[in-house]
Amino acid sequence: MAVAEDTRTHVRAEARYVRTAPRKAQLVAEQIRGRPVPEARTILAFMTRDAARDVERVLSSAVANAEQNHNLDADELYVSVATVGAGPTLKRWRARARGRVARIKKRTCHITIALALPEGEVIPAPKPAAAPAAAPQPEPVAEEEPKPKPAPRKKAEPKTEPAAESAAEEKPKTPSKRTTKAKADAETKADAKTKTPRKRTTTRKKTEEEA
Repeated sequence: MAVAEDTRTHVRAEARYVRTAPRKAQLVAEQIRGRPVPEARTILAFMTRDAARDVERVLSSAVANAEQNHNLDADELYVSVATVGAGPTLKRWRARARGRVARIKKRTCHITIALALPEGEVIPAPKPAAAPAAAPQPEPVAEEEPKPKPAPRKKAEPKTEPAAESAAEEKPKTPSKRTTKAKADAETKADAKTKTPRKRTTTRKKTEEEA
């Protein structure tokens, strides 16, 4: 969010492209310009404007730069510069009556705050950056002797069973119910044809024989 820039007379922080109108943020920045840092923080904490939250973040960034880079005490600093510049405007629209369109302008701003010591005292130079620690070198690994490759195994030949055993293992097929019924019907019909017809004697022959 904030871009820090340090000089010998003041410590500066800036926030760009803040989604607040420049006029609203300018009214807040005028309230803390020229005031000590503790007093400026108190004013922003009790201010009801939404832009006060954005200005308070930039002020906290400037105080952090002074404490971390120059070993300064925040209670000894005051706000020497508090300016707000206009940023790009986002164009939007909304529907209105009779098919017309109304434009909406969403403005942005750039907030800049600089802190300085009273009576124009010189700010000490920033601390030198610590050199990066050298990475530990890995220990050399002893090369291992290559292991001899094992001899390839011979594939086992598949066992072949004689044809007689395979034929014996097969189960005999049982005739189905339909075939047995058809055979029984055919046998009954054949028996009926071979039987001799029974001789019938009339009542007249019986009477003649009796007489």
